[in-house]
Amino acid sequence: MQVGIDLGATKIEYVVLDNNNSEIIRQRENTPSNYKKLLEVISSIIKRLSAKYNQDLNVGICHPGSMDSIGRVFNTYNLKCIKDKKIKQDLSSLVSNKLKFENDANCFALSEATDGVAKNFNSVFGIILGSGTGGGYVINRKIIRGANHIAGEWGHNFLPGYGLNEKRTKIKYDYKFTSQQFISGKGLEKLYKSKKNLKKNAHQILNNKRNKKFILSFKDRLARSLASLINIIDPDIIVFGGGLSNEIKDLDEIKIIVTKYLEVKKLNTVFSHPAHGDASGVRGAAFLVRDNII
Repeated sequence: MQVGIDLGATKIEYVVLDNNNSEIIRQRENTPSNYKKLLEVISSIIKRLSAKYNQDLNVGICHPGSMDSIGRVFNTYNLKCIKDKKIKQDLSSLVSNKLKFENDANCFALSEATDGVAKNFNSVFGIILGSGTGGGYVINRKIIRGANHIAGEWGHNFLPGYGLNEKRTKIKYDYKFTSQQFISGKGLEKLYKSKKNLKKNAHQILNNKRNKKFILSFKDRLARSLASLINIIDPDIIVFGGGLSNEIKDLDEIKIIVTKYLEVKKLNTVFSHPAHGDASGVRGAAFLVRDNII
């Protein structure tokens, strides 16, 4: 058995998997905003599960952002309390279990590549479209992290084609003119408010037929960003995860738009929603601590 824990901005989800990938337990708790309290909640979950099964279960933990060479978390925006913290070192002082940490999008991709919709594909890119954007890249069920541990961060690239049929309005964010500003949930909400002077959430925006022009612009920007990604790594399959991706009912429509921006007559890359839903990442976290996963 293995434990997977997903650290999110609002919830901590955890799962216990048996060696056949069946879920024995899946539960959630609220995410504290205080770092010390966060460590207490995570360690309490680990200790409780270890006591229940009378063994120190191996634990994989996925989180926003990445870890540098000395174990410090960086590149995290939706869970600010762990930024610049050595969370693995700090948590290891509270529990005796084997711990492994990984970016949440990498775990999402690993889950779908292991026993999800991408299990029969070699090269798998998992994208997270939620309040922000993220991505994970897996080849032969091995996570590709990159020299700087930032492989897959496609949303931090500049929006391709910005300034072509785009209104040059600066939307203040952590980066200037990145794809994340234009295609993430928070980005869409800020853009919509600046354009319509109305405060709506992404779900409301994308499900209002009166926003047809705005929605078409969103889909086109998403397609341009994906085309740039495909030009570089050309994955066999792209799996769409995150709450915002649930609003995109027709992935074939996105694929058609993407193809317009590529020098190919037919796009062979498969576009798919995940087999295990938005919570697929927590399963990938559990897979981290298996002997056959690097």
